[in-house]
Amino acid sequence: MSTATFNSTILPSLAAEESVREAAAGRPLAAVTGAELQAPLIQGGHVRYANLDYGASAPALTIVSAYLNEILPYYASVHRGAGYASQISTSVYENSRNVVREFVGGRPDDSVIFTRNTTDSLNLLAGCLPQLAGKHTGEVLYLDIEHHANLLPWQGVPHRSVVAQSTLTGTVAKLRDELSQGGVSLLAVTGASNVTGEILPIAELAALAHEYGARIVVDAAQLAPHRRINIAEADVDYVVFSGHKLYAPFGAGVVVGRPDWLDAGTPHLAGGGAVREARLDSVSWATGPARHEGGSPNVLGAATLARATQVLSALDPQAWHDHEAGIRSYLVEGLRAIDGVTVHQIFSDSVDTIGVVNFSVEGFDAGLVAAYLAAEHGVGLRDGRFCAHPLLKRLGLPSGSLRASFGVGSRLEDAARLLAGIEELKRTGLGWDYVVDEGRWVPANDHRSYPEWAPNTPGTAGAAPCTVD
Repeated sequence: MSTATFNSTILPSLAAEESVREAAAGRPLAAVTGAELQAPLIQGGHVRYANLDYGASAPALTIVSAYLNEILPYYASVHRGAGYASQISTSVYENSRNVVREFVGGRPDDSVIFTRNTTDSLNLLAGCLPQLAGKHTGEVLYLDIEHHANLLPWQGVPHRSVVAQSTLTGTVAKLRDELSQGGVSLLAVTGASNVTGEILPIAELAALAHEYGARIVVDAAQLAPHRRINIAEADVDYVVFSGHKLYAPFGAGVVVGRPDWLDAGTPHLAGGGAVREARLDSVSWATGPARHEGGSPNVLGAATLARATQVLSALDPQAWHDHEAGIRSYLVEGLRAIDGVTVHQIFSDSVDTIGVVNFSVEGFDAGLVAAYLAAEHGVGLRDGRFCAHPLLKRLGLPSGSLRASFGVGSRLEDAARLLAGIEELKRTGLGWDYVVDEGRWVPANDHRSYPEWAPNTPGTAGAAPCTVD
């Protein structure tokens, strides 16, 4: 079955689809590290951790973890070392560019630049927008539904924002109106919303941007872990994404795209390796990826990111789709069947959605629901405003909502446990007392034990500022 939208089709009953879903989604599609992690319950005992927070950071694929252990003994400096380990590390690092380029269907001359994450990649690109006589030659156009990573970097350059309409069709039309006014050099759009998972028509938007003389960058942080991407086929100029959402450990990101802007742009990180020649008061910068990769690179992050793309590329596309669609449709139907639960979406005409479901529970703060599910049911999911404050405000959720996200390591039982927890909450209420600590809901008098090496109070240290305003 195709991935269900929130309300554009009448979904079949749970009972009618149970056997189909069980076959497609009852077991993980690929093995991930930590799949059998035991989470302590506040009422006592342990349960297998139901990880429904893939959209924030996905667990590492076991194949990737094994690969890391295999290459770790060879870890050394890259590019300038003559030693055996350094030569191996350099080879692994540089070959990772080819692997990643192939994963996204890149053109032969596309640059592949490794960064810290998607946010870093977009900030890098913001420094490479074309200029003439020290002034930018055009504006960046973006939607109000974007993650902050694809919103804030553009606020430091000439820019224009567009309010997404209630339909994808209307939104594309609105973008056409804005582009037709001229003066846009770059259209920046998400591939899939990190809040609702709805997929945007990337190829159509690329054609639209090019029709009016602009380029396009796609924030694929959420899309890449769930769908095949081919930027050459879709005629996309730049794509960015992160390893930590793509089943790879460490902080590594990447920008792939046309080299001319990148070779002429401001070097992203001034330092060793980014230069041809450095003098006491001037410098001659390198071109190619080195221009933006000053300092010692994250070799293992790039290598594991590349290995993860190979694993995903080997998946059967239909099985991949069916696994995710089975879990999502089961969860959406189950949530809609519970009184007081609302599933949220941006567009009424969405035709495809990744493994993300956004919802709220009437009468309960989202942070409290998340704390309850974690403490009493061993379910991990995200709450808050998802680094997309303008979107949450327009959805009427200024204080936040809940997001369940899943992927190749998920199973139907994870969604069933979430539904059981929400049903119990609505039926009998909280089973424990909860308090707010550093802006986060936590169980009162939490007596659960944690690993010896973990901090004594792991719950709320370093709470994000946006959770306490």
